[in-house]
Amino acid sequence: MNDDTHLSLMRVGENMIASLPPHPSDSTIDELQERVLTRLNQTDAERINGVILDVESVQTVDSFFARTIVETAKMVELMGVRPVLVGISPPIAITATELGFDLGNIDTALNTDTALDMLSDDIQ
Repeated sequence: MNDDTHLSLMRVGENMIASLPPHPSDSTIDELQERVLTRLNQTDAERINGVILDVESVQTVDSFFARTIVETAKMVELMGVRPVLVGISPPIAITATELGFDLGNIDTALNTDTALDMLSDDIQ
């Protein structure tokens, strides 16, 4: 698989981190959503405290990407797990805002370390 389209999904303690490549295709973005939701469903969701959606390396953004990331975060939240969007760059923020996407009460963080700190505060 080309590194430019590789999706990474790993568990760190009680959290899951999903990282996207710099230029994700629509199928990679769909795969992210499917894999995150499937993994939450396969594991005891109560044992997963948060899902970090890491978009820090993403360089190419379109409306499909923005919509799917927001929808994925909302789906994670509906499953009772706290989502945190990490590494939102100015282009992603501009695209999401121009298209009227509302994050609601979904948290954001500048980097993965900050997101992990936010999520660890939840369980203390």
